[in-house]
Amino acid sequence: MKKFALPAMVFVFGLCLSITVFAADKEAIQKNVDGIVAAIDGGKAAADFKANDYEPYVFIMEENGNLIVHPSLTGQSLKEKAEPVYNAIIKATPEGIWVDYEWQGAMKHSYVRKTGGNLIVGSGYSD
Repeated sequence: MKKFALPAMVFVFGLCLSITVFAADKEAIQKNVDGIVAAIDGGKAAADFKANDYEPYVFIMEENGNLIVHPSLTGQSLKEKAEPVYNAIIKATPEGIWVDYEWQGAMKHSYVRKTGGNLIVGSGYSD
């Protein structure tokens, strides 16, 4: 019985730790997005942000799908490049919402929020 107690305790501890890290990551993502929305609503230009200055990267999109900030698709249309992703991201609200979608075989989870000028700011993680 003792042979199983230690591995079980290690497993439970690891699970608790991963849940705590996951929650912290979600909080950090929301903090980044909320901060960018506040800055844009305060007058900072969306194009002044750099996607890779954040971990994970952030993106800023117009409602029509044009990406203003993205690590590799700036100036391109998400609606044309990845319509299923666009259809999830466009659900953004002024209060912020988590959306889920599949992209290239992986489940993605993004926190997306609209600015006062209806830009969409987001960031997320993969399973």
